[in-house]
Amino acid sequence: MKALIYSAAVLFAMPTLGLAQEAGNSGLDNRLGNLYRLSDAKSLSISPENPTGEKGKGGMAIRENASPGDLGQGWKVRPSVAIAAGATFTVAEINGSGEIQHIWMTPTGNWRFSILRMYWDDETEPSVETPVGDFFAMGWGKFAPISSLAVCVNPGSGFNSYWPMPFRKKARITLENLDSKSMTVYYQVDYAQASVPKDAAYFHAQFRRVKQVQDKQVYTIVDGIQGKGQYVGTYMAIAVHSNGWWGEGEIKFYMDGDRDFPTINGTGTEDYFNGAYNFDVNGKYEEFTGPYSGLAQVIRPDALYQSQERFGLYRWHIADPIRFDHDLRVTIHDLGWQPPSGLVTRNDDIATVAFWYQTEPHAPFPKLPGRDELATF
Repeated sequence: MKALIYSAAVLFAMPTLGLAQEAGNSGLDNRLGNLYRLSDAKSLSISPENPTGEKGKGGMAIRENASPGDLGQGWKVRPSVAIAAGATFTVAEINGSGEIQHIWMTPTGNWRFSILRMYWDDETEPSVETPVGDFFAMGWGKFAPISSLAVCVNPGSGFNSYWPMPFRKKARITLENLDSKSMTVYYQVDYAQASVPKDAAYFHAQFRRVKQVQDKQVYTIVDGIQGKGQYVGTYMAIAVHSNGWWGEGEIKFYMDGDRDFPTINGTGTEDYFNGAYNFDVNGKYEEFTGPYSGLAQVIRPDALYQSQERFGLYRWHIADPIRFDHDLRVTIHDLGWQPPSGLVTRNDDIATVAFWYQTEPHAPFPKLPGRDELATF
């Protein structure tokens, strides 16, 4: 009985993903303990069956060249869209103030060649720019289950984001298909139409990749962030290029004027992702997925076409956001352990997505790598 009471207390007290903890009746406080509070927020949803998200406008599509077996309007006429090779599709365009609360998506094709972008208010440069797979912690183009507070990936390729994304004037989400063939995407964007608190910052996510880290080169997860905000998560996809343990790298957070030395200095890659001792259980890597962190994916060599081990890891700073007032830079070593030498620098393939909230305007993002540099082979 005590265990049940404790579990309930944890659920009702756990940190919210929403930014508006004292939002009155705006409806943007999403903690489990506040679900019974009524609000004036309006719930709306954008999908292929209601591409504008308007009230009472869902399921109105009519199938062209209907067959005799067609069930007619209102019976799953347009559940998905096709995006031609090289084309960009507007997934959602919302006017007014509110918060995107959930995105569900299941794209076909190459997840590294599908570029997700998000724009807030009147900005012309995206606040989110990343391959769709990496955004949902699926950087290697293969399914692995994830059960976390911010991202859930369910069989067989159900991508879900619960990052709250407030906006004051407008929100726009696009998906660009860099592949040489058409792709199909099913999607749903669930949002609340409501006022946004004055202290609500904007959601950002940025992708980076180095196919082969050079000797003693420090891998940069993100830099050049300018403004006030809080860092809330890291996804990392790493392919090892040599034998031995690869995860001794220390993650470092340089904030608010830090130069040579950071304010926050981790102790190792597996430590930052909340594991320990090489993620080793009885001589093998042990995958795990939790609310705040996980080694969700281990792709093992098959002695034929998959010659390297590949890993996918995530760490969400939901209970422990890293707050900064003016600027932020985040780096990690590509560092391993090789007996009898001890610590050794490595030359691995690393791709990351950094997630954070900040005031606008944000600093320009680096140019996204081209298709050859994005490719996972």
